[in-house]
Amino acid sequence: MHPARKTIAVLAVTQILSWGSLYYAIAVLAPQIRLETGWRAEAVLGAFSLSLLVSGLVATPVGVLLDRHGGRLVMGAGSLVSGAGMLLLSRSHSLPLYFAAWAVLGLAMALTMYEAAFATINREFGARGRQAISTLTLFGGFASTVFWPLTQQLDQLLGWRDTYALYGALQIAVCLPLHLLLAGRPPAAPAAGPTTAATVTTAAERSHTLHEALRHPAFWKLALAFAANSFIFSAMSVQLIPMFVQFGHAPALAVALAALVGPMQVAGRVGEMTLGRHALPQTIGKFTFAALPAALLVLLLFGARQWALALYCTLYGLSNGILTIVKGTLPAALFGRENYGAIAGALAGPALVARAAGPLAVAAIIARAPAPAVLLTVLLGFALVSLASYLAATRQRVALAEAV
Repeated sequence: MHPARKTIAVLAVTQILSWGSLYYAIAVLAPQIRLETGWRAEAVLGAFSLSLLVSGLVATPVGVLLDRHGGRLVMGAGSLVSGAGMLLLSRSHSLPLYFAAWAVLGLAMALTMYEAAFATINREFGARGRQAISTLTLFGGFASTVFWPLTQQLDQLLGWRDTYALYGALQIAVCLPLHLLLAGRPPAAPAAGPTTAATVTTAAERSHTLHEALRHPAFWKLALAFAANSFIFSAMSVQLIPMFVQFGHAPALAVALAALVGPMQVAGRVGEMTLGRHALPQTIGKFTFAALPAALLVLLLFGARQWALALYCTLYGLSNGILTIVKGTLPAALFGRENYGAIAGALAGPALVARAAGPLAVAAIIARAPAPAVLLTVLLGFALVSLASYLAATRQRVALAEAV
């Protein structure tokens, strides 16, 4: 198999397994965990939020390791950490041990999921990394489609503890050997290829170091844009169906319309690979960040109408699907490829922390003001801040001379 295809194939399998077991399974298993243990829902899901917080805190050092050693060692170690964390989770009979297991799994997320995979691709593919990232996200989009029903069946057959133990075994038996197949060579020079708007760089430019990127105003504006966006998506992921019901729609209809989000994510990624393949990542991002406030405004003004819910889910899904690609390609476009892992990890850190805070903030807002219009107004404000920050970040020409 061609090395490039082998890398994408390896990462496609491991991303589906990692996202499915580390991120999506808890949505199915949380009720059973509460039922068996008697722990409060806030504690069961709060531990998962802790894992996202840990993932955000370690994202930068993990990115540095990826730049230095590549995906084979780092993602391979992540498979071992994932396996150990899930085994510990499956044997957690006290709340402190349960929280400790999720903290370990937060480290595993940083070592194995999209940020690590994107750094591995950029390290190996150079200027061809954008197409590889787009292809990988198409496969990754099937993680929830596969693992929600699979987890439900395994929970019925085995219970939540043995389900997590089985997922831990899969990390060690399947993901670890696959990650060890990744290339271990030094970072590749940008590969020669067709000259397009997405690949043009000037000879005078060189990659930023992490320190240089952190000193550049565009970095922090972009970090704010990603963080505000992640906060909204995280908040709506737990509130979408209940909010539709609050607007007066039947639960079955709410679920059916919410199911549009997944296919729209895939459609957005296909559109980026086809219609937008020659556009700059900065240009693609403008649609991504503009679609979210538009979607929230439609829902705020016309939430009682079925067409508004369908339009919201379409825009929301397209935006979320393309955003994953933008997060993977924009750091290299703005700051160069040489230190991609460290810079992308630093950008991802605030977004992961915001993702962890989203559901908790929503619960606090709803407790004080249950009306959906209040939450939507708050989230619309975050979306406008996110869009403005993104436009400000990409409006500046990120030249090394400005950063030193």
